[in-house]
Amino acid sequence: MRNLFIAVMVLVTGLLSLPLRADVLVLVHGYLGSARSWDESGVTAVLAQHGWRRAGVYVGGPAGVQLLPQPGKSSEHIFYTVDLPSEAPVLVQVYQLNTMLDAISRDHPGEPVVLVGHSAGGVVARTALVRGQHPEVQALITIASPHLGTSRAEQVLDATDIPFPLSMLTDFIGGSTYHTAMRSRSLFIDLVRPQPGTLLYWLNGQRHPDIEYFSVVRGEGKAGWGDYVVPAYSQDMNHVPALHGRSSRINVPGQHGLTPLDDSVIVNILSDLG
Repeated sequence: MRNLFIAVMVLVTGLLSLPLRADVLVLVHGYLGSARSWDESGVTAVLAQHGWRRAGVYVGGPAGVQLLPQPGKSSEHIFYTVDLPSEAPVLVQVYQLNTMLDAISRDHPGEPVVLVGHSAGGVVARTALVRGQHPEVQALITIASPHLGTSRAEQVLDATDIPFPLSMLTDFIGGSTYHTAMRSRSLFIDLVRPQPGTLLYWLNGQRHPDIEYFSVVRGEGKAGWGDYVVPAYSQDMNHVPALHGRSSRINVPGQHGLTPLDDSVIVNILSDLG
């Protein structure tokens, strides 16, 4: 395991030699995640060890976006976590994230921003950059994100597409997982594999900002499958037509969730950006 960790770090260091600096970091969670996801994985603890201070949590809701500030000593480098309605369609989450990014830009004028998105949060972050105006954003890091969709979304849609009146029985006997999937159907529609009329088909053909892109690809393996949620090719932004050849790819072993290796990869990227 130690040799594997060293190999990943050498790869990251070799890939990244960019003349950027990052003063503000924004962490975007994935499906069924929250701002706490970054704490539970240890990412925020590692950031703190390397001089990054939590500035607050942005919370989205029906009443709008609210900042829950985090008091602390001053630091040259700060980070925000966000709480988005992760079961909602991508564009609903994008609207709230764009509002948060606009507020961060006002509070930190002229300071470079780096976005990090895990899983569906990477698609939300990328869509926000395409639909919003965020010249302060210098880089996007996505971790295990379904940029070219996932068959898992299609499987969930099939499993929850039950006609009436059978749907009444399924709704009655279905467990919490089934009910969560039903609430999330609009999001899963956004994460199916690209074809004309889908969100990802539109998004992947749009002009993207001229910034740095980093694809953290999970579970490469001999078969090149990826993890149990998203195939490896879908996690790599180089396969997005509008971003072909523009993303640095970093292979990190493991399954779909955030892992301790992600902490080290993010810190190494930020070190080069700084």
